[in-house]
Amino acid sequence: MKNRKPLWLILLALAVLAAAWGGWRWYESRQRETLTLYGNVDIRTVNLSFRVGGRLSALTVDEGDTVKAGQLLGELDKAPYENALLQAEANVASAQAKYELVMAGYRAEEIAQAAAAVRQAQAAWDYAQSFLQRQQGLWQRRVISANDLENARSSRDQAQAQLKSAQDKLSQFRAGNRPQEIAQAKASLQQAQAQLAQAKLDLHDTQLVAPSDGVLLTRAVEPGTMLNAGGTVLTVSLTRPVWVRAYVDEVNLSQVQPGREVLIYTDSRPDKPYHGKIGFVSPTAEFTPKSVETPDLRTDLVYRLRIIVNDADGALRQGMPATLAFSDGARDERR
Repeated sequence: MKNRKPLWLILLALAVLAAAWGGWRWYESRQRETLTLYGNVDIRTVNLSFRVGGRLSALTVDEGDTVKAGQLLGELDKAPYENALLQAEANVASAQAKYELVMAGYRAEEIAQAAAAVRQAQAAWDYAQSFLQRQQGLWQRRVISANDLENARSSRDQAQAQLKSAQDKLSQFRAGNRPQEIAQAKASLQQAQAQLAQAKLDLHDTQLVAPSDGVLLTRAVEPGTMLNAGGTVLTVSLTRPVWVRAYVDEVNLSQVQPGREVLIYTDSRPDKPYHGKIGFVSPTAEFTPKSVETPDLRTDLVYRLRIIVNDADGALRQGMPATLAFSDGARDERR
């Protein structure tokens, strides 16, 4: 009996150790399954402005209104931009006509006139040449003076120059415009077309439309205000996307992998959670922000994560505190 007592004690001690080890592992697994984080709802806002300046003509929405993507929110006075569009259209028409004129070259009537001028200059040169020859014969017989002979030669040279000028002009008319002139006319037309496109865009930009669904937060100006391009007119809180910004310590970092589903609780809906999915986990650590509610020390290093809310509604507001439950049952509850 004395030999059995130590064996019994050893077996009891092993059983206690095994139970303690199993209990610790169960507790650790439960702690891992029921990870809870605290964060705040984050919603994107957009400052809307006109891309062009001018006098604000009208605003069709007020603070608190729900807006839809593509909805007209405001307009500028269009008159200056409509006038600029008319001017641009006239410039394009003028440049187009000039380009077509350069491409068409000279008219047949102009070529015929140039050819007639060549014939006329040729006849004048023929007469001047024959007159010079007669004067040379008279000079050899000493009938005329040297001055008369020189005048005849000068007249012949002038007729020759006029003939050359008329022939060059006829060649120019028959060849048409130079490639450089055509390229210049084409470039002027393209420049006018670009100015027309810009005028149309400026006129279109006198209307302010909502980029996506949302709620109007701020109406910064009123109709009649002279606005500069880019000045904020309205601020819209977008309906989508909505997410929760939270922070996790390094110990639990392995449990917050992107794609994991999360239950999101708010004080206004403690029994009806929202459903979300981890979309981003910061690769760098940072000190816990003071706004984060967590039982851990605020000086601990944490990692920022973003949980995208899949079924967000109007009850989620910017900055609202939220509790995040990371449990394996979250997926089953959602189903």
